[in-house]
Amino acid sequence: MEITSNWTEVGSGKVHCLAAGPEDGRPVVLLHGASFSARTWQEIGTLEVLTEAGYRAIAVDLPGFGESPPAEADFSTWLGELLDQLRLAPPVVVSPSMSGRLSLPLVTGNPERVSGFVAVAPVTIPAHADKLGQVAAPVLAIWGENDHLVPQKHADLLVERAPHAAKVVIPAAGHAPYMNDPAAFHEALLEFLGGLPQ
Repeated sequence: MEITSNWTEVGSGKVHCLAAGPEDGRPVVLLHGASFSARTWQEIGTLEVLTEAGYRAIAVDLPGFGESPPAEADFSTWLGELLDQLRLAPPVVVSPSMSGRLSLPLVTGNPERVSGFVAVAPVTIPAHADKLGQVAAPVLAIWGENDHLVPQKHADLLVERAPHAAKVVIPAAGHAPYMNDPAAFHEALLEFLGGLPQ
């Protein structure tokens, strides 16, 4: 599997990404939480799993993480600007924890920009409660059973209000269930991706 290291610019900041998989595969954009980076998705095998299934995986280093230098970022527009720079067809966005500040404004404000939303205990769901009904793409909420940082009631709020949403709870996992049980996370992710409209 070939993984390429790529750079783009969003606003005033350079952004580093890792990309793998066929260029014509459905794009899956992988964001990350505060303790992690794009490299995390390589280390736990997510890039390989997605590539083998025929998807185009793009793992992003958010500003100030991994290889991306710190930069002023407008959370409400940053992810949309990144997708513009990457010139992707509407991707599936995988958004854990901290990255909810970037993904939720996009999926609620510009729902046509994504073809799927995998919410891995992202922050700020309640702040967008009145707009969750506007999320047009299918949604999968993945939570760890023992997540003590973002309660499962946030997942339930998302699933109740988004029109096409489901929830998966990974047993005995914490706030980063993809780290605790990568196999269970990958199984849920691939099942969701496989059920999306073409």
